[in-house]
Amino acid sequence: MDTLALFGGGKLGEALLSGLRRAGAAAEDIVVVERSSERGAFLTSRYGVRVVSAAEAVAHARTLIVAVKPQDVGTLLDALAPLVSADQLVVSVAAGIPTKYYEQRLADGVAVIRVMPNTPALVDEAMSVISAGAHAEEKHLAAAEALLSPVGKVRRLPESQQDAVTALSGSGPAYFFFLVEAMIDAGILLGISREVAADLIVQSALGAATMLRDTGTHPVQLREAVTSPGGTTIAAIRELERHGVRSALLDAIEAARDRSVELGKLY
Repeated sequence: MDTLALFGGGKLGEALLSGLRRAGAAAEDIVVVERSSERGAFLTSRYGVRVVSAAEAVAHARTLIVAVKPQDVGTLLDALAPLVSADQLVVSVAAGIPTKYYEQRLADGVAVIRVMPNTPALVDEAMSVISAGAHAEEKHLAAAEALLSPVGKVRRLPESQQDAVTALSGSGPAYFFFLVEAMIDAGILLGISREVAADLIVQSALGAATMLRDTGTHPVQLREAVTSPGGTTIAAIRELERHGVRSALLDAIEAARDRSVELGKLY
Protein backbone atom coordinates (compact mmCIF):
# COMPACT_ATOMS: atom_id res chain seq x y z
CA MET A 1 0.00 0.00 0.00
CA ASP A 2 1.20 3.54 -0.79
CA THR A 3 1.74 5.77 2.21
CA LEU A 4 -1.28 7.85 3.12
CA ALA A 5 -1.56 10.91 5.30
CA LEU A 6 -4.45 11.62 7.63
CA PHE A 7 -4.99 15.28 8.45
CA GLY A 8 -7.06 15.44 11.63
CA GLY A 9 -7.19 12.79 14.31
CA GLY A 10 -10.60 13.52 15.80
CA LYS A 11 -13.41 10.98 16.12
CA LEU A 12 -13.96 10.56 12.39
CA GLY A 13 -10.26 10.57 11.61
CA GLU A 14 -9.68 7.95 14.29
CA ALA A 15 -12.56 5.85 12.97
CA LEU A 16 -10.95 5.79 9.52
CA LEU A 17 -7.53 5.07 11.00
CA SER A 18 -8.91 2.26 13.16
CA GLY A 19 -10.73 0.71 10.20
CA LEU A 20 -7.64 0.84 8.00
CA ARG A 21 -5.51 -0.81 10.67
CA ARG A 22 -8.10 -3.56 11.22
CA ALA A 23 -8.23 -4.08 7.46
CA GLY A 24 -4.51 -4.84 7.46
CA ALA A 25 -2.88 -1.49 6.69
CA ALA A 26 0.56 -1.34 8.26
CA ALA A 27 1.25 1.41 10.78
CA GLU A 28 4.35 2.44 8.86
CA ASP A 29 2.20 3.15 5.79
CA ILE A 30 0.12 5.80 7.59
CA VAL A 31 1.18 9.18 8.94
CA VAL A 32 -1.04 11.57 10.90
CA VAL A 33 -1.05 15.34 11.15
CA GLU A 34 -2.67 16.40 14.41
CA ARG A 35 -2.46 19.81 16.12
CA SER A 36 -3.03 18.46 19.63
CA SER A 37 0.14 16.83 20.94
CA GLU A 38 -1.90 14.93 23.51
CA ARG A 39 -4.23 13.55 20.85
CA GLY A 40 -1.29 12.71 18.62
CA ALA A 41 0.40 10.79 21.41
CA PHE A 42 -2.82 8.83 21.97
CA LEU A 43 -3.06 7.85 18.28
CA THR A 44 0.57 6.78 18.22
CA SER A 45 0.12 4.70 21.36
CA ARG A 46 -3.06 2.99 20.15
CA TYR A 47 -2.38 2.53 16.44
CA GLY A 48 1.39 2.73 16.11
CA VAL A 49 1.31 5.53 13.54
CA ARG A 50 3.72 8.44 13.36
CA VAL A 51 2.53 12.00 13.92
CA VAL A 52 4.36 14.34 11.55
CA SER A 53 4.24 17.88 10.17
CA ALA A 54 2.06 18.74 7.19
CA ALA A 55 5.16 19.18 5.02
CA GLU A 56 6.52 15.75 5.92
CA ALA A 57 3.12 14.13 5.38
CA VAL A 58 2.76 15.56 1.88
CA ALA A 59 6.34 14.65 1.03
CA HIS A 60 5.78 10.96 1.82
CA ALA A 61 2.13 10.28 1.00
CA ARG A 62 0.33 9.70 -2.30
CA THR A 63 -3.14 10.00 -0.71
CA LEU A 64 -4.12 12.83 1.62
CA ILE A 65 -7.24 12.38 3.77
CA VAL A 66 -8.63 15.68 5.04
CA ALA A 67 -10.60 14.98 8.22
CA VAL A 68 -10.30 18.32 10.00
CA LYS A 69 -13.32 20.40 10.97
CA PRO A 70 -14.85 22.29 8.01
CA GLN A 71 -13.91 25.67 9.50
CA ASP A 72 -10.26 24.58 9.59
CA VAL A 73 -10.01 23.42 5.97
CA GLY A 74 -9.10 26.86 4.59
CA THR A 75 -6.14 27.25 6.94
CA LEU A 76 -4.99 23.72 6.16
CA LEU A 77 -5.17 24.31 2.40
CA ASP A 78 -3.13 27.51 2.77
CA ALA A 79 -0.39 25.36 4.27
CA LEU A 80 -0.75 22.54 1.74
CA ALA A 81 -1.07 24.61 -1.45
CA PRO A 82 2.68 24.99 -2.12
CA LEU A 83 3.29 21.31 -1.30
CA VAL A 84 0.63 19.21 -3.05
CA SER A 85 1.27 18.10 -6.63
CA ALA A 86 -1.01 16.81 -9.38
CA ASP A 87 0.05 13.19 -8.84
CA GLN A 88 -1.47 13.14 -5.35
CA LEU A 89 -5.06 12.37 -4.37
CA VAL A 90 -7.01 14.45 -1.85
CA VAL A 91 -9.92 12.70 -0.13
CA SER A 92 -12.08 15.13 1.84
CA VAL A 93 -14.37 13.93 4.62
CA ALA A 94 -14.90 17.49 5.85
CA ALA A 95 -18.66 17.98 5.75
CA GLY A 96 -20.09 20.41 3.22
CA ILE A 97 -16.84 21.42 1.48
CA PRO A 98 -17.22 21.20 -2.33
CA THR A 99 -14.41 19.81 -4.45
CA LYS A 100 -14.03 23.13 -6.28
CA TYR A 101 -12.99 24.74 -2.97
CA TYR A 102 -9.95 22.46 -2.94
CA GLU A 103 -9.31 22.69 -6.68
CA GLN A 104 -9.20 26.49 -6.58
CA ARG A 105 -6.56 26.44 -3.84
CA LEU A 106 -4.35 23.55 -4.87
CA ALA A 107 -2.16 22.97 -7.91
CA ASP A 108 -3.93 22.54 -11.23
CA GLY A 109 -4.86 18.93 -11.91
CA VAL A 110 -4.99 17.66 -8.31
CA ALA A 111 -7.67 14.96 -8.02
CA VAL A 112 -10.18 15.55 -5.23
CA ILE A 113 -12.79 13.11 -3.94
CA ARG A 114 -15.55 14.44 -1.69
CA VAL A 115 -16.96 12.08 0.92
CA MET A 116 -20.08 12.29 3.07
CA PRO A 117 -19.63 9.64 5.78
CA ASN A 118 -21.65 9.29 8.97
CA THR A 119 -20.94 8.52 12.59
CA PRO A 120 -21.54 4.72 12.44
CA ALA A 121 -18.02 4.67 10.98
CA LEU A 122 -17.08 4.36 14.64
CA VAL A 123 -18.55 0.82 14.64
CA ASP A 124 -17.65 -0.07 11.02
CA GLU A 125 -21.23 0.48 9.82
CA ALA A 126 -20.87 3.81 8.03
CA MET A 127 -22.72 4.87 4.93
CA SER A 128 -20.19 6.84 2.91
CA VAL A 129 -21.04 8.53 -0.39
CA ILE A 130 -18.19 9.63 -2.64
CA SER A 131 -18.19 12.16 -5.48
CA ALA A 132 -15.48 12.90 -8.00
CA GLY A 133 -14.05 16.37 -8.51
CA ALA A 134 -13.13 17.79 -11.91
CA HIS A 135 -9.80 15.95 -12.14
CA ALA A 136 -10.71 12.67 -10.45
CA GLU A 137 -10.72 9.50 -12.53
CA GLU A 138 -11.89 5.93 -12.02
CA LYS A 139 -8.63 5.00 -10.28
CA HIS A 140 -9.16 7.78 -7.76
CA LEU A 141 -12.73 6.71 -7.00
CA ALA A 142 -11.54 3.12 -6.58
CA ALA A 143 -8.82 4.27 -4.18
CA ALA A 144 -11.35 6.20 -2.11
CA GLU A 145 -13.64 3.17 -1.98
CA ALA A 146 -10.74 1.02 -0.75
CA LEU A 147 -10.01 3.53 2.00
CA LEU A 148 -13.60 3.78 3.20
CA SER A 149 -14.90 0.22 2.81
CA PRO A 150 -13.25 -1.00 6.05
CA VAL A 151 -15.62 1.23 8.04
CA GLY A 152 -18.85 0.48 6.18
CA LYS A 153 -20.65 0.69 2.87
CA VAL A 154 -19.60 3.03 0.05
CA ARG A 155 -21.65 4.40 -2.85
CA ARG A 156 -20.83 6.76 -5.71
CA LEU A 157 -23.08 9.70 -6.57
CA PRO A 158 -22.67 12.98 -8.48
CA GLU A 159 -21.56 15.85 -6.29
CA SER A 160 -24.80 17.69 -7.11
CA GLN A 161 -26.58 15.15 -4.86
CA GLN A 162 -24.31 15.58 -1.84
CA ASP A 163 -26.66 18.01 -0.09
CA ALA A 164 -29.44 15.42 -0.30
CA VAL A 165 -27.01 12.75 0.90
CA THR A 166 -26.09 14.93 3.88
CA ALA A 167 -29.77 15.23 4.80
CA LEU A 168 -30.49 11.52 4.39
CA SER A 169 -27.47 9.58 5.62
CA GLY A 170 -25.11 12.22 7.02
CA SER A 171 -27.71 13.45 9.50
CA GLY A 172 -29.70 10.21 9.30
CA PRO A 173 -28.36 8.51 12.44
CA ALA A 174 -29.64 11.43 14.52
CA TYR A 175 -33.20 10.80 13.32
CA PHE A 176 -33.02 7.19 14.45
CA PHE A 177 -31.49 8.17 17.79
CA PHE A 178 -34.32 10.68 18.25
CA LEU A 179 -36.94 8.02 17.48
CA VAL A 180 -35.31 5.47 19.79
CA GLU A 181 -35.11 8.07 22.56
CA ALA A 182 -38.86 8.73 22.23
CA MET A 183 -39.67 5.01 22.20
CA ILE A 184 -37.62 4.42 25.34
CA ASP A 185 -39.50 7.25 27.05
CA ALA A 186 -42.73 5.56 25.98
CA GLY A 187 -41.56 2.34 27.59
CA ILE A 188 -40.91 4.19 30.85
CA LEU A 189 -44.36 5.76 30.62
CA LEU A 190 -45.81 2.25 30.31
CA GLY A 191 -44.03 1.12 33.47
CA ILE A 192 -40.91 -0.57 32.06
CA SER A 193 -37.50 0.38 33.45
CA ARG A 194 -35.22 2.53 31.29
CA GLU A 195 -32.65 -0.27 31.04
CA VAL A 196 -35.17 -2.86 29.85
CA ALA A 197 -36.93 -0.41 27.52
CA ALA A 198 -33.59 0.50 25.91
CA ASP A 199 -32.72 -3.17 25.45
CA LEU A 200 -36.09 -3.91 23.84
CA ILE A 201 -35.99 -0.93 21.47
CA VAL A 202 -32.32 -1.11 20.45
CA GLN A 203 -32.58 -4.81 19.62
CA SER A 204 -35.83 -4.19 17.74
CA ALA A 205 -34.15 -1.42 15.73
CA LEU A 206 -31.16 -3.63 14.97
CA GLY A 207 -33.39 -6.51 13.92
CA ALA A 208 -35.58 -4.30 11.73
CA ALA A 209 -32.55 -2.76 10.00
CA THR A 210 -31.04 -6.19 9.41
CA MET A 211 -34.31 -7.42 7.86
CA LEU A 212 -34.40 -4.41 5.54
CA ARG A 213 -30.80 -4.95 4.48
CA ASP A 214 -30.72 -8.72 4.18
CA THR A 215 -34.15 -9.49 2.71
CA GLY A 216 -34.35 -6.66 0.19
CA THR A 217 -38.06 -6.48 0.95
CA HIS A 218 -39.83 -3.13 0.63
CA PRO A 219 -40.42 -1.52 4.04
CA VAL A 220 -44.15 -1.31 3.35
CA GLN A 221 -44.29 -5.10 2.99
CA LEU A 222 -42.31 -5.64 6.18
CA ARG A 223 -44.55 -3.22 8.08
CA GLU A 224 -47.70 -4.88 6.77
CA ALA A 225 -46.39 -8.27 7.92
CA VAL A 226 -46.46 -6.93 11.49
CA THR A 227 -49.80 -5.13 11.11
CA SER A 228 -52.70 -7.49 11.84
CA PRO A 229 -56.31 -6.37 11.18
CA GLY A 230 -57.71 -4.71 14.28
CA GLY A 231 -54.47 -5.30 16.18
CA THR A 232 -52.07 -3.26 18.27
CA THR A 233 -49.75 -2.18 15.46
CA ILE A 234 -52.45 -0.65 13.27
CA ALA A 235 -53.69 1.31 16.29
CA ALA A 236 -50.20 2.73 16.74
CA ILE A 237 -49.78 3.45 13.01
CA ARG A 238 -53.09 5.34 13.01
CA GLU A 239 -51.80 7.61 15.77
CA LEU A 240 -48.52 8.22 13.92
CA GLU A 241 -50.45 9.20 10.79
CA ARG A 242 -52.88 11.34 12.80
CA HIS A 243 -49.95 13.30 14.24
CA GLY A 244 -48.35 13.74 10.82
CA VAL A 245 -45.12 11.86 11.58
CA ARG A 246 -44.53 10.97 7.91
CA SER A 247 -45.02 14.59 6.83
CA ALA A 248 -42.79 15.82 9.66
CA LEU A 249 -39.98 13.52 8.50
CA LEU A 250 -40.28 14.75 4.93
CA ASP A 251 -40.15 18.36 6.13
CA ALA A 252 -37.22 17.64 8.47
CA ILE A 253 -35.10 16.03 5.77
CA GLU A 254 -35.88 18.84 3.34
CA ALA A 255 -34.83 21.34 6.02
CA ALA A 256 -31.54 19.48 6.52
CA ARG A 257 -30.95 19.55 2.75
CA ASP A 258 -31.65 23.28 2.59
CA ARG A 259 -29.27 23.95 5.47
CA SER A 260 -26.58 21.90 3.74
CA VAL A 261 -27.01 24.07 0.64
CA GLU A 262 -26.69 27.22 2.75
CA LEU A 263 -23.52 26.00 4.45
CA GLY A 264 -22.01 24.97 1.12
CA LYS A 265 -22.36 28.54 -0.13
CA LEU A 266 -19.87 29.62 2.54
CA TYR A 267 -17.19 27.88 0.51
